[in-house]
Amino acid sequence: MLYFFSKTLLIFIFPLTWITILIVFALVTKKEKKRRKLLITSITLLLIFTNPYIFAYYAYFWDAKPPELTNTKTYSCVLVLGGFAGEGTNGKGYFNGSADRFIEGLELLETGMAKHILISGGNASLKPDHFYEGDWAKTKLKLFNIRDSSIIVENRSRNTIENAKYSKVLLQKMHLKAPYILVTSAFHMRRALRIFKKAGIEVIPYSCNYLSFRPEFSLAAFIPDADVLAKWNFYIKEIVGMLVNSLSGS
Repeated sequence: MLYFFSKTLLIFIFPLTWITILIVFALVTKKEKKRRKLLITSITLLLIFTNPYIFAYYAYFWDAKPPELTNTKTYSCVLVLGGFAGEGTNGKGYFNGSADRFIEGLELLETGMAKHILISGGNASLKPDHFYEGDWAKTKLKLFNIRDSSIIVENRSRNTIENAKYSKVLLQKMHLKAPYILVTSAFHMRRALRIFKKAGIEVIPYSCNYLSFRPEFSLAAFIPDADVLAKWNFYIKEIVGMLVNSLSGS
């Protein structure tokens, strides 16, 4: 039930939802003074959440920076969190905007930085069908002639907490020595590290899929950008997720 509500209520934490609600209230209210305040607030929020400089500044300090891995050390496993693929309308899988997770994980394996790759991802849909991200990702790894003995698939998880829970079982079963390289999007790494630490899994963060880089002060950085509004969704989801995890002790 908790998982159901976390999915269905997700839309209400996004900036565009707040702005839309404020505009709707402004249109229906009969009080001119209240209407003016609502419109000013909605416009202010729109300008803030479409400002590239503000977003870049926040993302730069929020994102976890990847460490410099030494080429002389080989890790037992690179653990790639799902969320980089989905099921298309034709029933086949496809890579989404977070495909960099898969690419970086594959590169770490192919360059000899890790001996195994563990893909952790099931089906996060409220009505799951036959598509499981981990299984689909394995078929893609096979296209690169990656040996079966190097591939570990965890296809039960629906969120990061379950990523850690089920991955831990597989890592222990195969007697793979920690620390492991953890690959996920930069905006998600901060929360993922807390969850994996809570689960007792020693990992080294390897962030990827950066949505922004070091902020640069320029005129172009203050021109409203609708794409920035959409990017804020990822960060606000992470903030809320961290608060929920803290309150629930997970």
